Amino acid sequence: MIPVLLLALAAAAPAPPAARDSAPELAYRAVPSFLSLPAGFNFREVSSVEATPDGHVFVFQRGPHPLVEFDASGHFVRWYADDVVQHAHGVRVDAAGNIWLADDKQNVVLELDPAGHVRLVLGRPGAGGDSLYDGDMLFNRPTDVAVAPSGDIYVSDGYGNSRVVHFDRDGRFLGAWGKRGTGPGEFNTPHSVVVDASGRVYVADRKNGRVQVFDPRGKFITEWDHLGEPAWLDFSPDGKRLFVADGLGERILEMDLAGHVLGEYGHHGKGAGEFDLLHGLAVGPHGEIYTAEILGWRTQKLVPTRP
Repeated sequence: MIPVLLLALAAAAPAPPAARDSAPELAYRAVPSFLSLPAGFNFREVSSVEATPDGHVFVFQRGPHPLVEFDASGHFVRWYADDVVQHAHGVRVDAAGNIWLADDKQNVVLELDPAGHVRLVLGRPGAGGDSLYDGDMLFNRPTDVAVAPSGDIYVSDGYGNSRVVHFDRDGRFLGAWGKRGTGPGEFNTPHSVVVDASGRVYVADRKNGRVQVFDPRGKFITEWDHLGEPAWLDFSPDGKRLFVADGLGERILEMDLAGHVLGEYGHHGKGAGEFDLLHGLAVGPHGEIYTAEILGWRTQKLVPTRP
């Protein structure tokens, strides 16, 4: 009877947590205090960060002066969007230097010109949904925006609608795909979106623990899973590698465009090179990585220690 009882107890016991997939450690080191903040100014929750080809860094955060620009040496340049942003979520800068912001509280995506003036509004403040309204597509807590080489715009409409919305360069609605679920082309919190040089669309399907890849019109191509909770995506400067912020594992993953994990960096903590709710990342022109940390109220700079 005792062996039978032991077998029964073993069957009833909860399974141990799955081990985190391991990969070679990426060769990076943290650069402490690389940004020079204005006197008396502090970040609050840093939700997103962007790096431009000239090395400038844009920090999108949830305190006063939500969008802050620094030069390549970390010196303060200016702040933007004080009067148009309510809740920072995602920032991107396109090839022309225009700044794209996803505000998940107002349900809008904004395009600013390099001087900080609003050029395009997608969605409508305070009006969330998934239907057409006066000819404009409404969002329900959008998370990120990507501008394709063609100029087309893709929005991950992430917390409420679990889909991707597609516009042309002038903001005309072209279509949308996805719904809540676990199948191909379905999402559970599409949290970040990027487009490669050939127009393929990569979506961080955060709560499903995967990255899904689509053609420019939303046709499913493939998926890469077992990635923790991929919160943010960005390409290397040459476009041949994809960097993933895993918010569950508090780590950065480097992947090739076939979906192979090449290496990882980081773990949870508040010290240099550790992450405290890793929410975003950006890859700079020399391969450096900038982080966005919600609980850490900071962005860190990580520089490669070998080519």
